[in-house]
Amino acid sequence: MRHTHERLIKAKTSLISLIKSGNLFTYLKEADEFPSPYPATNNLIEGGVNAQLRAMLRNHRGLFVERRIKAVLWWCYMHSPKPLSLSEILKVMPTDKSISTIYNSISSQQRLADSIPAWGDAIMWDELHNSGFNPSHDWD
Repeated sequence: MRHTHERLIKAKTSLISLIKSGNLFTYLKEADEFPSPYPATNNLIEGGVNAQLRAMLRNHRGLFVERRIKAVLWWCYMHSPKPLSLSEILKVMPTDKSISTIYNSISSQQRLADSIPAWGDAIMWDELHNSGFNPSHDWD
């Protein structure tokens, strides 16, 4: 009689045998030598900056897109190692109107790129309705 999830049982058995033989998770033995706690991730960007940005945006959900972009810019400024003076920030920081203009232009370009097939993207009628082999259409 075969089990319903035979492949899962085989995978579980092989994992158990690899753990018992000491061939799986061997990196944890080397990490025991270090007194500090294990990091949750080895990617400092995902575990550090991006996670905090996602948390900030999650805590402020409901903002318009322009305000969300501005919040990310301000968060990056507030956590920068050498912040600018207030007068320099006002000169450099984008305004709501400039953010909206950039966002709308990128959004409209993406909508246009998604809606209109470019040269070579569309299906030719002959490719779908071919009565026989025609070597003149076989140019790829």
